[in-house]
Amino acid sequence: MQQQAVARRGRRGPLFVLLAALLLVLVTLVALPGREGDPRCGPREVASWSAENRLTGSFARYGDDASRLDDWTGGDGTHSVRLPDGRLLWLFSDTFLGAVNQPPNPAGQPHPWRSSDAPFVRNSAVVTDRSGALDRTLTAPLFPDTAAGEWRWPVAARVEESGGRQVVRVLLWTRAQGTGAYVYGVPNATEVATLSLPDLRLEGITQVLDQRQVRDPARRVLYGTTAVDHQGWTYVFGADDGQRATHRAYVARVPAGRLGDVRAWRYWDGKRWGTRAAPVLGDDRRRGVGTAFTVVRDAGTYVLFTTAAGARGLTEITSYWACSPTGPWHGPAKAFTPPLPRDGATPSRATAYNPQAHPELSGGGRLVLSYDVNWLDAAPAAAQAQLSRNVSLYRPRFVSLRLGPPAAR
Repeated sequence: MQQQAVARRGRRGPLFVLLAALLLVLVTLVALPGREGDPRCGPREVASWSAENRLTGSFARYGDDASRLDDWTGGDGTHSVRLPDGRLLWLFSDTFLGAVNQPPNPAGQPHPWRSSDAPFVRNSAVVTDRSGALDRTLTAPLFPDTAAGEWRWPVAARVEESGGRQVVRVLLWTRAQGTGAYVYGVPNATEVATLSLPDLRLEGITQVLDQRQVRDPARRVLYGTTAVDHQGWTYVFGADDGQRATHRAYVARVPAGRLGDVRAWRYWDGKRWGTRAAPVLGDDRRRGVGTAFTVVRDAGTYVLFTTAAGARGLTEITSYWACSPTGPWHGPAKAFTPPLPRDGATPSRATAYNPQAHPELSGGGRLVLSYDVNWLDAAPAAAQAQLSRNVSLYRPRFVSLRLGPPAAR
């Protein structure tokens, strides 16, 4: 009997070891819900939101001010970065300069308007004073066209240390003239520009990822729509440029402070960080992103905001969440419809796109999000005419969000 009991205990030994190991794995999975292992990570979505009329109004007043004729009157691609001296640098893609005329406009509408020959540049930058008031427009375009006739759109930016001094690194999208589905430009490359401080002078531009050899423009990926810093890394997100309702999102990472070092860039390939890239979100149908989206880190969770797929007229913003920048990404969550400027046209074709978070303006449990406004028209010339007829159609607008766990529905 004693020998049988010893034998049974001997048989149970490996089983107990296996069960203990499985229990340890389960405990680890509960404690580490994401690859980064932050126990705070969990579902997050928009709990409430409200219009930020003060910020929206500040850009309207700055754009309408006729005291200078070489400054910003409207633009999209809205990004911002806090400078070491407290100023805020605002970066824009396609931009109108010149004068804004007060109503009535030539179409008989009660909107401020600009003439059809108003100066138009591919990028611009507006800097605030230390109090946060919009102060001046830097000489535009800040980032010149390439020798090949391509233009540059600035996206995410960071202040970094370089050679014992601080500089601003600005990620750029290089695009070239296209036709048909790419009438607004063919994606060509991701670059990083360096601006000196405090004078914000362009010191140089470095190419990070050349996509010109990818024959199908729909498969080209540009990085920099948004960036998140965490645990010594800068995670840089991007998207492809396929002509679909949704796009695929990608992510790269760089050691903090080395955005301008091409050799430091690594791309997530679905299993590891390397030289190849695979999408982290997007199924070519209902799940995916716009070509421009934003990501923030909130209470241990990564939250991604993008234009909702399938929304009528590109008017809704939705979100996804993940415990790691590489995913898996969960969602989309319930979308919300931010306010658009009123317009006398019927039906209105005003659109909301490119949501961007501004952590330097956020705090107290609220997140400030900008979104760009444009006019949806198959003919670029017709859309531009509408933007001149009503200048409020091509300026950033702002909302404040509060995030929380999903509400019971």
